[in-house]
Amino acid sequence: MADPEKLFKVNVVTPDGLIFSHHCSVVEMRAIDGQRSIMYNHLPILTPLAIGEVKVKRSREMNNTVNHIAVSGGYFEFSENVATIIADSAERSGNIDVSRAEAARERAQNAMAKAKASHDQRSLERAQVALRRAVNRISVYNSGK
Repeated sequence: MADPEKLFKVNVVTPDGLIFSHHCSVVEMRAIDGQRSIMYNHLPILTPLAIGEVKVKRSREMNNTVNHIAVSGGYFEFSENVATIIADSAERSGNIDVSRAEAARERAQNAMAKAKASHDQRSLERAQVALRRAVNRISVYNSGK
């Protein structure tokens, strides 16, 4: 008989509070230095996160459900089989208002065009970050369908 599946706890916390807390078999996320996958008994790690998607693969008993979460930066910490994501903002795919995200994408694209025309580098950089956040939210919404 095969070993039972090894699970660990994952929590996603924002300034608004706890938005996700479940047991899982794998967490995948984009750290600032590249893609990471964490499994049971991984060595302790603390790494900053990039704007991106966090995938939480649940247990076989949950039919290998995958939860998709959009994060806008933050930190990932894993220690003693507990994963904690502390994010500036985070949304589960089912909670994303895609029309609001599309409007944010359009505003960011307009702000980028305006900043380029006026040679305003600081505004351009802020608009690029806003665009990445909006595109990430739309992407996570679509992958969670």
